[in-house]
Amino acid sequence: MEQRLLHTPEGVRDIYSGEYARKKALLQKLHRVVEGYGYCDIETPTFEYFDVFSREIGTTPSKDLYKFFDREGNTLVLRPDMTPAIARAYAKYFSNEELGVRLSYMGNTFVNNSSLQGHLKEMTQLGAELIGDGSVEADAEITAMIVEMLLAAGLTEFQVSIGHVEFFQSLLAEAGVDKATEQELRRLITNKNNFGVETLLEERNMNEKLTNLFKRLPQMFGNIEVLDQAESMTDNTQALAAIARLRKLYEIIRKYGYEKYISFDLGMLGSYGYYTGVLFRAYTFGTGDAVVKGGRYDQLMGYFGKPAASIGFVVQADELLNALSRQKIAVPVEEGPTLVLYDSFVRDQAIEASIQIRRDGGKAALMRRIEGYPLSFYSAYAKRNALEKVVYFAADGNVQTVKPQEEKE
Repeated sequence: MEQRLLHTPEGVRDIYSGEYARKKALLQKLHRVVEGYGYCDIETPTFEYFDVFSREIGTTPSKDLYKFFDREGNTLVLRPDMTPAIARAYAKYFSNEELGVRLSYMGNTFVNNSSLQGHLKEMTQLGAELIGDGSVEADAEITAMIVEMLLAAGLTEFQVSIGHVEFFQSLLAEAGVDKATEQELRRLITNKNNFGVETLLEERNMNEKLTNLFKRLPQMFGNIEVLDQAESMTDNTQALAAIARLRKLYEIIRKYGYEKYISFDLGMLGSYGYYTGVLFRAYTFGTGDAVVKGGRYDQLMGYFGKPAASIGFVVQADELLNALSRQKIAVPVEEGPTLVLYDSFVRDQAIEASIQIRRDGGKAALMRRIEGYPLSFYSAYAKRNALEKVVYFAADGNVQTVKPQEEKE
């Protein structure tokens, strides 16, 4: 039992020392970009009423929620997704606002997914929501901010892939397929399963033009030419309107100068049911999942009594940190604390030195040297614990500064 207490539950992990310093520094870099666009921070509770994340809203399935009860018998859940919580808060505190509101946040989400998926069950997210603006300019602002955040993180090789929910939805409406077929088709297209899509459609009585387009959807990703291809394959008014929106978005992104980071994926269908328009996924080397996810959700706010066109995204901080590590991109961190080491006879001098370091804006950890332990022992200790340097006040009055290094065998 004692050994079990030392381990975390499956799907969560401890983050400490140098890794935590890098994560903290990364989040600060990302947050500065969000602040630069005029977004204001908001903090919502770690747990909410179950109804905030109900099936009707279209967020995480109930089976993947961490559910519990309060003393009054209300069903509560650890938040699996930040957006519905932000939507609830907006409806409560900005009910009289008629113009766009920019909100940003940072916090952990909790999803009780299968351990076979290999995903963490607790993840840190930093994101932003632009609520009350349904324009394509808002789409472009969010896209540009995603690009700038990834550049600020240190990435040079990445792509922000953009899709549109209405392209697929309008084709589904035209095809008139049943719910079961829709769900299976959605799953196959999301997984880029060309053979599966073809097999499924062979079993359905659908016109040849629609069949060919659905077959092509898993492969319809790449540069701006993808939109040309899509336009040539359909005369569906809503589908064409979705393509036109993506073209306008691309033109604005060119004004920002970020078009080289943009690609399109018309087979991107969105993992949440509340998405209604443009979708975002950002990918880079070193991770199997997107490091940024988001999209437009113009209907979600209506569930909370304050209809408003909205768009937002989240950065998956843990995935991004893994990608940076695997690409060997350093995340500069603040200078660590100084270990002020002293012999008993010079304690007062060491205390004075520590006080001065802190007054000058630095960090100082005070420690008395145990007799018989060499300076190399403390140097190795400093190395293990991410301390910047060791300043040793010796009994004979000498002061020595050493860099942390591993103790030799």
